[in-house]
Amino acid sequence: MFKRKPEKKLSEEKKAHRLNVDELKEQLQAELEACSDLNFRTLKKDGKKIVFCFLSSLIDKSSLDEYILLPVQQNTQVAWTTENISQILPIAEISGTNQLKEIVSSLIEGKTYIYIDGEPYGILANIGKTVERSLEKAETESLVYGPKISFTESLIGNLNIIRSNLKDPKLCMEDISIGKRVRTPGKLVYLKDIADEENVNTFRQRILDLEYDYIPDTTVLGQLIEDNSWTVFPQIMSSELPDRISQSLMSGRVAVLMDRSPAAIYGPTPFFSFFESTEDVYMRWNMALFLRMLRLTAIFLSVLLSPAYVAVLTFHYEVIPSALLISLGQSRANVPFPPVLEALLLEFVIELLREAGARLPTKVGQTMGIVGGIVIGQAAVSAGFTSNILIIIIALSALGSFTSPSYLMGTAIRIIRFPIIILAGIWGGIGIMLAFCFLLIHLLKLTSLGRPYLMPVYPFSWKDLGYSFFKFPPQFSSRRPVTNNTVDNKRFTKQKGLEKKDVDE
Repeated sequence: MFKRKPEKKLSEEKKAHRLNVDELKEQLQAELEACSDLNFRTLKKDGKKIVFCFLSSLIDKSSLDEYILLPVQQNTQVAWTTENISQILPIAEISGTNQLKEIVSSLIEGKTYIYIDGEPYGILANIGKTVERSLEKAETESLVYGPKISFTESLIGNLNIIRSNLKDPKLCMEDISIGKRVRTPGKLVYLKDIADEENVNTFRQRILDLEYDYIPDTTVLGQLIEDNSWTVFPQIMSSELPDRISQSLMSGRVAVLMDRSPAAIYGPTPFFSFFESTEDVYMRWNMALFLRMLRLTAIFLSVLLSPAYVAVLTFHYEVIPSALLISLGQSRANVPFPPVLEALLLEFVIELLREAGARLPTKVGQTMGIVGGIVIGQAAVSAGFTSNILIIIIALSALGSFTSPSYLMGTAIRIIRFPIIILAGIWGGIGIMLAFCFLLIHLLKLTSLGRPYLMPVYPFSWKDLGYSFFKFPPQFSSRRPVTNNTVDNKRFTKQKGLEKKDVDE
């Protein structure tokens, strides 16, 4: 209830009371003493006062004048009561309250509180002013085919895009409040007759159990609710593409959006989902199959090439062909470092160039990456710090890690190369096998929202291989992925999908 003087103390029940305008001002000023933009506008008629409370930096002042102050002043024949005022306000989103905590949080959200002397409760009117950017192309997920529009920082705008993509009455958008001290509005989004209730409950419960005072973005939220925070591998996918979120919802996954966040997270997302691109859906199935296999092969080679170079030159010269061995020996004749130190040094330089290019302005960053790579690489070879062959191997490894559609997974692949290179320098091929065994065991133990991380390889599912490793013609994908445990797992009737009908039929 409103805080009041002891002699006017109210019971815990929500009963009518006679709080005056001056008392309300005192209480709000005490609660929002740090807010210098707290303003009050008071009007008086027939000895009765009405006060309008708002934070000037958060409201649209023209809306305050046109939709609140002007209607109240013009309707001189209407008695000032909460019910009458709520009827004359041309505002869609209004509500009544007499709870001080709710009033304070609403003022911080950009609402205006209207209170009349002696009334049991007041009116909250939403005339908040939001700063939004226009719809633009995605920056972190580039596409050749398919819609290229990306999310913005507006929760309402992002929900509008998803609604436009999925005009389904079963599309459910639950309100959730994220954070304890700074409560950021969010939405839990899923298709009610498709998504597994266990996945929905897991997402909802983990968010509600968070005790963090402030969560600024969905990417931070994803880290807080994922199953294992110690691993380098992401277990919840983040995307700024509405089309990717729409496809994930149709396959039975659950998504979360936050206000002021330009990306959404969704899950469960197994390991192989991070190598699927949105444009795979829009390309011919055989082209999409080729590109998907190319990505997986590139990632494998990205992890293996540098450690293999170190292991071969350190312990296994016999596996190198004689012709290549001569040129390799000549290339490394002036290199003073052992292969493991040489590889680590060059990997570090590549990561340094990549990070510097990402932090610089776009045009300068591109120039830095190209010119810096060429100049530093040529200078390193000329100075005898590294060999030409290792330059080629490191470049191929870097290119392979960049093929991942997920930035987080690409970064994880680049990180795990360093310990594998060290093990290869210590034990050679045995060290590489040891690293891969440890990596496989680690991936087998991981889960995404309680689901196995290596689905559909473990547990194995023939039916879902076409959604991870392979890509089949669309008429053969009549059912949704089994691993998502969907309620309605049928997309269309397989026999109808295989029929070919002409116009005259």
